[in-house]
Amino acid sequence: MFKYKQVIIVRKDIEMSIGKIAAQVAHAAVSAAEIARKTKRKWYKEWIAEGQRKIVLEVESINELLKIYDLAREKNLPVVLIKDMGLTELPPETITTVGIGPAPENMINPLTGKLKLLK
Repeated sequence: MFKYKQVIIVRKDIEMSIGKIAAQVAHAAVSAAEIARKTKRKWYKEWIAEGQRKIVLEVESINELLKIYDLAREKNLPVVLIKDMGLTELPPETITTVGIGPAPENMINPLTGKLKLLK
């Protein structure tokens, strides 16, 4: 049974190719993990030992994404907001994803438990 996980949340209200989504998810996963490694070392180590479980979810709007980001910050979870550089498909500074964790599942689930898996 897993105790820790990382959640990446993707905006579905903007046009991104599959490759762009994959890159943005990767940015969020690496960046959030680095924050956890520096600030929540025990969580990070346990997550690594468990196999680095990641869940990718979707939201329908920027407002929904920012609300979850703010709630994660309030709970002092490792969290990152990813903004695209604007070199390919999106205008510069377009907010694309949020990465949360690694953190205990019971701390992340209240924020993300009702979201759908990315399709």
